[in-house]
Amino acid sequence: MTLLDITAGPFTFVARLEEDLAPVTCARFRSLLPYEDSLIHVRWSGEGCWIPMGDTPFDLPWENPTRHPAPGQFIFYPGGYSETEILLAYGAVAFASKLGQLAGIHFLTIIEGLEQLPELGRSTLWNGAQRIAFKVRA
Repeated sequence: MTLLDITAGPFTFVARLEEDLAPVTCARFRSLLPYEDSLIHVRWSGEGCWIPMGDTPFDLPWENPTRHPAPGQFIFYPGGYSETEILLAYGAVAFASKLGQLAGIHFLTIIEGLEQLPELGRSTLWNGAQRIAFKVRA
């Protein structure tokens, strides 16, 4: 089991890569680590934050797809109908874009620090983008 340390704004989390459910996606994400970017509030999806990754598509199979990630679940959208992105649910989410509903690959789940998610979401909504960093737990 691979664990990641995540820092988002002033908050810290521990997350588990869902390697049994999404092995190709997890391997691809691991190849990006350590990874740092900006986390912004979602536009259409509800209580979530996302990391826009531009128009570069990732060639990934549709493993472990969902449109409704639970709080603490990260989904990876590899591009296509909308831009490539990673989304983190902190509350109720119905993953969507300006073109309508989408599905993403659930590949990462927070296992420590869930109680901080609502505050991270509110902070991102009202105060703007937060830095987020992922690294393999030592």
